[in-house]
Amino acid sequence: MEKIWLKNYPPGVPAEINPAEYRSLVEILEESCRHFADLPAFTSMDKTVSYARYDELSRDFAAWLQTHAQLEKGDRIAIMLPNVLQYPIALFGALRAGLTVVNTNPLYTARELEHQLKDSGAKAIVILENFAHVLEEVIDRTELEHVIVTAMGDLLDWPKSLLVNAVVRHVRRQVKPWRLPQAIPFKHALIQGRFATFQPVPLDHEDLAFLQYTGGTTGLAKGAMLTHRNMVANVLQSASWIGTNIRPGRDTIITALPLYHIFALTANWSVFIKFGAHNILIANPRDFSAFVGELKKYRFSYISGVNTLFNALLHTPGFSDVDFSELRITLGGGMAVQRSVAEHWKRVTGNVLTQAWGLTETSPAACINPFGIDFNGSIGLPIPSTEISIRDENGNELPIGEVGEICVRGPQVMRGYWNQPEETAAVMFDGWLRTGDIGRMDEHGFVYIEDRKKDMILVSGFNVYPNEVESVAATHPGVLEVAAVAQPDERSGEVVALFVVKKDPNVTEQQIIEHCRKELTGYKVPKHVYFRSELPKSNVGKILRRALRDELRKQLVAETDTTPQRRDGTAG
Repeated sequence: MEKIWLKNYPPGVPAEINPAEYRSLVEILEESCRHFADLPAFTSMDKTVSYARYDELSRDFAAWLQTHAQLEKGDRIAIMLPNVLQYPIALFGALRAGLTVVNTNPLYTARELEHQLKDSGAKAIVILENFAHVLEEVIDRTELEHVIVTAMGDLLDWPKSLLVNAVVRHVRRQVKPWRLPQAIPFKHALIQGRFATFQPVPLDHEDLAFLQYTGGTTGLAKGAMLTHRNMVANVLQSASWIGTNIRPGRDTIITALPLYHIFALTANWSVFIKFGAHNILIANPRDFSAFVGELKKYRFSYISGVNTLFNALLHTPGFSDVDFSELRITLGGGMAVQRSVAEHWKRVTGNVLTQAWGLTETSPAACINPFGIDFNGSIGLPIPSTEISIRDENGNELPIGEVGEICVRGPQVMRGYWNQPEETAAVMFDGWLRTGDIGRMDEHGFVYIEDRKKDMILVSGFNVYPNEVESVAATHPGVLEVAAVAQPDERSGEVVALFVVKKDPNVTEQQIIEHCRKELTGYKVPKHVYFRSELPKSNVGKILRRALRDELRKQLVAETDTTPQRRDGTAG
């Protein structure tokens, strides 16, 4: 297959990277801690740790895991934290101890948490005290042996001169009285680890760095096995793509997406540690007023996010007053970036919102647009050492311009799903990964997403891609957020239904439909519009179409009752 995308690579970006440059992700992290020792590594809630201190604290935690928890290479440890300083410290420490990290959403229900802990066989967990009550419900049905609890405001930079016993007595008083006999404070572990001997663990490419669980949109979440080779490759691929846009040791980046999500884990944490960047951790990005307040404190050069996050920031008072003079990269992924949002972002910030694409199964980056080019609607070009192929239902490669399933091959593609060989076989063949995304490639090598297979709407035999409908509807001045889903219909099988959050309280269903009619062919035009005060979103802000389909199904059942229902879902 001719790699036509290489002709459009930015200057200086290589066609291939060499994953053998580093033996493990740990080697990259340790190198940066040496090179950038005196520079700030992370800031959270106005508290900062340097790269040297990051090295020390992660080493302390690794030593505790080895000597006190007696965990061995390959054991799994769950980390259930928001974006606070303890997260990157626990992450690095666990990897240095040779453990496999299981990143865990702090908002999980007891059922979801139990599944992940049992499926992964995690022996330890680092958890924020706010969520310990959820763990308490399920811990007896898991293999957990150690629970390390921390709090949002915990001070991590204890003076080395303090006597250990005095400090331990202090931190023990901070632990809440859950029925978790295994629980110890994170600070306690760090202090004990400081006086323990750390034994470096030899790691190689085939060792598992992460069990990164998918969102579970098709059922129970599956653990993608991401090796150190996968992660090293994606760091080098992404770093080579960024190229001259980054100044090692001089850049400040904003991490609002949760580090437990693969997007921020790679695109913010591991890639920018390699560059010695100063990483600003946003613990609660949904508090947009406070988020904007944090942005005003820094002259930042990089920010990543999803379409809904950028859209919400643009509509938050005070955002336009942020200093964007140093902003050079805005990276959007996780869901389709809408043209209207990208254009609004550029008007306000002066910076292009660059769309990228990947999956948990690809560590995650697979395609990125060249930085600086205007928004073009594509997800970009395949990054170095990455191949993209558009395939039909039978796995045959399709010509340029035709729509089919996007398949990926490269060193960042996962080993498979944890303990699920059948699920692995269903998505992998000859080194290729079937992504479940429907798209096409143009003659220049740019890839375009049409939609997810399971989100596609079938109207009288014609495929309708929700992304296209949403992009059009979002340009209406009265629309703040929008999602398109399938609604059952007796005549055409399915029709397009829109769920809309209003920007203009006076906008009507008919106005939105007429707006769409000007830009869309007849069968793509929404037949129904449902107004909501908010739309359901995932932990990273991705709109959950499945939840809307479920809501719509229940609403349609209710409408067969004698009680009439209004379009807003309330009783008439």
